[in-house]
Amino acid sequence: MNDSGINLVEGVVVENLPNSTFRIKVGEETSLLGYLSGKMRVNHIKLLPGDRVRVEVSIHDATRGRIVFKIRN
Repeated sequence: MNDSGINLVEGVVVENLPNSTFRIKVGEETSLLGYLSGKMRVNHIKLLPGDRVRVEVSIHDATRGRIVFKIRN
C-alpha cells in the first residue's frame, strides 16, 4: 500500500455520533468526522468524549478520518 497520501494527526473526541462515528477536535479551531478502523471494531475498543486518539486523514478530504489508535492517559 502507498501511504504517501495519509497524514497522522492527534485529537480529542468531542461527541459520539451514530454508526461508530465521532466528532474529533484537532488543534484550536479544526474539527473532523472520524470513524473506527476495523481492528478497533473487532477488538471492541470503546471511545468516550475526552479520549485522545490518533487519526489518519487523507489529503483529498481533510474533514473525514479513520481512528487508528486510542492514546492512553
